[in-house]
Amino acid sequence: MARLSEEKCRFVDFAIEAGVLRFGCFTLKSGRESPYFFNLGIIASGARLARLGEFYARALAALDPPIEVLFGPAYKGIPLAVTTACAYARTTGNDLAVAYNRKEAKDHGEGGRLVGAPLDGARVCIIDDVVTAGTAVREAIGLLRAAGATPVALIVAIDREERGRGEQSAMQELASEEGMSVTALISFSDVLAWLERAGGHQQALQALTEYRRRYGT
Repeated sequence: MARLSEEKCRFVDFAIEAGVLRFGCFTLKSGRESPYFFNLGIIASGARLARLGEFYARALAALDPPIEVLFGPAYKGIPLAVTTACAYARTTGNDLAVAYNRKEAKDHGEGGRLVGAPLDGARVCIIDDVVTAGTAVREAIGLLRAAGATPVALIVAIDREERGRGEQSAMQELASEEGMSVTALISFSDVLAWLERAGGHQQALQALTEYRRRYGT
C-alpha cells in the first residue's frame, strides 16, 4: 500500500468533500464498470476552484523544468490552467502565462485553434484533470509542437494507474514516449491508502482492490 503524504491526504479529503471523488458503480466512457468516479468538472464555485488551484500550484512549484506557459486543453483543462496560474502567482510571486485551445478552429477574428500567450519557443506545462488513454494530451502535445512550443511537463489531478496501450499506465507511456515530466496530485494507490487509513470503507476498498487487479499496471 502506498504511503499517503499529508498533502495527498488533504487532496483526497477535498475531492470527497467537493463530490469530485465518489464510490459506487459507474460506467466509464470506455464501457468499463468502475467502483469509483473522479470528476473535477463538478466544481462550480470560486472558493473551491481557488483551493483546487493551490493544490496544482504546489505541484507546479515542485517541478524541476523551468516553465513559461501553462496550457489548458479544452475544455476542462482551461479553468484548471487559469486557477493554477492565479494560485501560483499569489503564492510564489512568479507570473506565468496561460494558453488554451479551442475544439474547432475559429475562421474569423484572430482565427485558429490556440488562444492566449504566444507559444513559439515557450517551455510549456500542460494542466488537465485526468489521463485515461492519453489521447487528449497527445493531441495537445501535437498542437503545442506545431506552434513552436516545447511541452516539458504534465500535471493532472489523478493517475488512474490503469494499463494504457501496453502494460504501462497511460501516464508512464506519456513520460517515456514524449520525454515529459508527468505528475499527478494523487494516484489510484493513494485512494486505496486513504480508504485503508480512514477505516469504515471496507466495501469500497475491496471493490477498488479487485478493480486494480483486473485493470491496473
